[in-house]
Amino acid sequence: MSKRKTPGLNTGAMSDISFLLLTFFLLTSSINTEQGIPRKLPPPKADDAKEQKVDINKRNVLNVLVNFRDEISVNGDVILITDLKSRAKEFFANPANDPNLPEKVSKPIDGIGDFQVSKGVVSLTNDQGTSYNMYVQVQNELQRAVNELRDETALQYFGKKYEALDSAAQRAVTTAIPMSISEAPPIDYGSNGAQ
Repeated sequence: MSKRKTPGLNTGAMSDISFLLLTFFLLTSSINTEQGIPRKLPPPKADDAKEQKVDINKRNVLNVLVNFRDEISVNGDVILITDLKSRAKEFFANPANDPNLPEKVSKPIDGIGDFQVSKGVVSLTNDQGTSYNMYVQVQNELQRAVNELRDETALQYFGKKYEALDSAAQRAVTTAIPMSISEAPPIDYGSNGAQ
């Protein structure tokens, strides 16, 4: 008995279809790109600009330090990440006009009227050894503090949460509750034994 030859398959058309399907899926699918943390950066420094010394009242600055062991300290007090939001919120709001918390300045705001705007700034400093996870958690807690204050202000003056407002009302609330976070370049606590 002789072996029967099996006819060959023409796969040229299959490769064309595979290529077309691959191209279709590449063009129609969306690639999930990572989002960064939105922050307003300072304008670039002019080469010929002289350094200006900014006089900031100590009570207007909340110093948040995160060391290489992912420990957080606020104005020298070691705290847990779960306490950061409430500390930042109290700092920005200063509801009882505490002389140890930030000053407020009266500012006329469209749609709100005269509003006591905090002069408070959070100064965030991380160690070079701070984990990325802790860095993001700290940023999230600070953002949550500002978001909650914006929601409370939006509900008080407009009867809706911040996200539900139109753009003019959102600008008014953002002016009343600014996101004042200053981030210093990372430092190396580990090498000098600090903290």
